[in-house]
Parts: sequence; structure tokens; C-alpha cells
Amino acid sequence: MKVVLLAGGFGSRISEESQFKPKPMIEIGGMPILWHIMKEYAYYGHTEFIICAGYKQEYIKEWFANYFLHHSDVTFDYRDNKNEMTVHCSNCEPWRVTVVDTGYNTMTGGRIKRVQKYVGDESFFMTYGDGVCDVDINKLLEFHKSHGKIATLTAVKIAQDKGVLNIGGDNAVKSFREKNIGDGAPINAGYMVLEPEIFDYLDGDDCVFEKTPLEKLVSEGQLMSYVHEGFWQCMDNVREKQMLEKLLASNAAPWKKWEREVPKGV
Repeated sequence: MKVVLLAGGFGSRISEESQFKPKPMIEIGGMPILWHIMKEYAYYGHTEFIICAGYKQEYIKEWFANYFLHHSDVTFDYRDNKNEMTVHCSNCEPWRVTVVDTGYNTMTGGRIKRVQKYVGDESFFMTYGDGVCDVDINKLLEFHKSHGKIATLTAVKIAQDKGVLNIGGDNAVKSFREKNIGDGAPINAGYMVLEPEIFDYLDGDDCVFEKTPLEKLVSEGQLMSYVHEGFWQCMDNVREKQMLEKLLASNAAPWKKWEREVPKGV
């Protein structure tokens, strides 16, 4: 199955780095977070990717254009007026990657609509290019196939960072404790499985996938949630980037299931 990745937004909340590159290309452990997400899917055997690019889309294209060269041992032979390159070995993944310029200001639904011709008439995965998760992709897919609906999203609960107050009728605080993961409402973490009928719910570049399309799916009983109780974390700011970096550096990154070490960026 193909994997559609949304990677066209501005990433304004992490502008310290996104002013120079698209947010999904911001590195953790020396490699773009987008690469980490792709490694997650590839671990489960899904290696064909369609990247919905937009803001600074040329950066993504150039990165993948150079990926093979930067992760291979090569010999350049200029003798006798030749210009030959020999690749001796490569550490590149066996991926097929299609990078599509889906527009600078296009909304999420519009970006997905623009890659319809590359997806074709088949089920596909879709997620955001700024969050990592240790969800079992194959179990997610199995759940999606079991219910026969158009869409499945992965739902997670995230720990809250504010204290919980138990306030009595006289406004006196009766007890206080730190919030825990059980206090949070489930949120859409992405990591979705979609049927091709989803394209009928998308209309134009101004279409926000999380608004009218999902709301319509809900009203029609066509949206299911796969509850994931493990790890999920988006990278919205520098603090969250540093947290993901720390997990990688300590060899405690839950989403990193593959054996190979994360290579240093180039």
C-alpha cells in the first residue's frame, strides 16, 4: 500500500528552523523527522511514499535527489577524459518516493486531493509529516479491513501538563494532583487508513481535511478510530524536538524499531 505524507505546511510554531526548511525536514538524530516516519512504515513492509509538499518543496526534492549519493560509497573516475561514477555499496532504503508540489497555501484536504492520480483506486495510508508513533501499522490495517468503513484514524491520549484541582462548593481546593494520561481526551494522531472513496469528500485547495470531510464521515458513520495506548509525539516546537532528540540519543526512542542506527545527517 502507498503511504501519503502531508509535508507542505509552514511550521510557524517552530520557526527557528522552519524558516530555512519545511517542518518535516527538521532533523532529529541527524535525519529529518519525515525520514523517521517513513522508516516506521517501511519496517512493516510499506515502502512506496507520496509526499504532499508545498512550502519550500524544492528542499524536499533536493534532499531525496541527493540521498542515494550521500549514503553510498562511490568512485569518480575522470581519467582519459572520462566522467564516470561507480557505486560500490549503498545504505539507501529500497523505497519509491514521489514528491508532489501540492501548492504553497493549499489546505490539508486540498493536498490529499491533488495526489489522487498518484494514489490510484486503492486503499492507502495517510499521516502528518511531523509526528512519530510506535503504533503497529499492520494491526491498524487489519482493524481497518475488519469494519469496512471509508476511514480509520489512530486515536491517542496525551499526558496533560497542568495540575488537576478538586474544588468544593465553597471554592476551597479539596485536593491537588498532577494530570496524567487518563485525564486527556483522545486526539487524532494521524496514522490513518483511507479508502479511495475519500477523494469524493475533498473539494478544492481550501478544503481542510480535519473539518468538513471528517465531520461528514462522522455523520455518515464512516469514520472509525483505532485506539493506540503506546507512544505518539508531534514536533511542534523546539522543546518537543529536544525531547525526541534525547530519546534517540539514549537509545530509548519507542518508534525506532529498525536495527540500523540513525545515520548522521549530511
